Amino acid sequence: QVQLVESGGGLVQAGGSLKLACAAAGGTFSSYAMGWFRQAAGKEREFVALITPIGSRTDYAHSVKGRFTTSRDNAKNTVWLEMDSLNPEDTAVYYCAAAKFGRTSYWERDYDYWGQGTQVTVSS
Repeated sequence: QVQLVESGGGLVQAGGSLKLACAAAGGTFSSYAMGWFRQAAGKEREFVALITPIGSRTDYAHSVKGRFTTSRDNAKNTVWLEMDSLNPEDTAVYYCAAAKFGRTSYWERDYDYWGQGTQVTVSS
């Protein structure tokens, strides 16, 4: 069992930056692919970014490519999502998720563990 805890959310003006962290406890962090998802009010949860177990590959949703960067440090059991050039459309609750067996995926159903989420609000 893996527990995931996100932090770093908050209120930021359009054009600003935030860096989210997701700390993992339990399990073998280096064996998990990690994903970031977000859910805006009244909308379905959507894929944002993923990173392979050793960080050799990342991928992003088209809407955030070039603005968001995900990274990880397996020695610290932590994955980050650095968000730049934020706009009001990025306002959402952001979740990190872990997939067993290093299974990278763009789909929620493929992730086994989820954090509680952290709110990001971008004002115009």
